[in-house]
Amino acid sequence: MAFDPVHGTVADGLDTLDPLTAPSQDAAPFRRILTAREELAHAEQELRDSVTAAREAGVSWTVIGAALDTTRQAAQQRFGR
Repeated sequence: MAFDPVHGTVADGLDTLDPLTAPSQDAAPFRRILTAREELAHAEQELRDSVTAAREAGVSWTVIGAALDTTRQAAQQRFGR
């Protein structure tokens, strides 16, 4: 079953676990992982949006790299167009 953050395919599937085939499975740790993945995806998008806004405001790749604790080249490779 594939993860689909929009439709919650995996999370919805947890609600239909067959208690006879997995009676001792607790879905809480799995749900925690799903939540962390969603938060990570949101944070990644926020980071991309922030870098885009900084570039549009004229901030140099050197400054952005420093904010990311990396080199300007690494920042530009990761976030450049």
